Amino acid sequence: MSRRIAIVEDEAAIRENYADVLRKQGYEVQTYANRKDAMAAFDMRLPNLAIIDIGLENEIDGGFTLCQALRSMSETLPIIFLTARDNDFDTVSGLRMGADDYLTKDISLPHLTARIAALFRRQDVIDQPPSPESLLHRGKLVLDIGRLTVTYDGHPIGLTVTEFWMVHALAKFPGHVKSRQVLMQESKIFVDGSTITSHVKRIRKKFLLISEDFDCIETVYGMGYRWNITDEAA
Repeated sequence: MSRRIAIVEDEAAIRENYADVLRKQGYEVQTYANRKDAMAAFDMRLPNLAIIDIGLENEIDGGFTLCQALRSMSETLPIIFLTARDNDFDTVSGLRMGADDYLTKDISLPHLTARIAALFRRQDVIDQPPSPESLLHRGKLVLDIGRLTVTYDGHPIGLTVTEFWMVHALAKFPGHVKSRQVLMQESKIFVDGSTITSHVKRIRKKFLLISEDFDCIETVYGMGYRWNITDEAA
């Protein structure tokens, strides 16, 4: 049975371009230009995944409101923000409202479809036990590459798909400095350097909520970031 994707985007050309690409991938796609039409459809039947812009016609933050409504209807429905708004405040707002990922419209279509596939994969295996061969252990950190989930010191960390791949890129080879460019490539996102910095800040905050002395992500000024395993974490 094909997966149903809803695209909520007020620019017709962009909306249809995304829809066309996803239909060619075998997805069933419904498109909506505004929050009201989308909510009327979602009240009758939820999609399997939603792609939402933030500004929707006359509502400057309509996508945020829609995301909150969707999340209250389903805790597990994958939601992606796809927007031209690339500032830290909007990104943090979107993720706090329960979005699974926050992407900017300069992302390539192959990378967008890879993100969608990753979210569906996470959905498929979320209730299955972790497979030992898909686990990456680095001190207190455990990455489940099959389920795209992370625990630190036994506690789950709620990372987006983008954040998961950034942590994976860093932790795979502890002590190795990863430039912003390499982090972009390995995380399959293509944004400016300041956006990578924002992602790293958010990742650090999420780990610090679990462990106040978390200091595994080191900024190497002028070069990038590296993952360090401290003696306590080893």
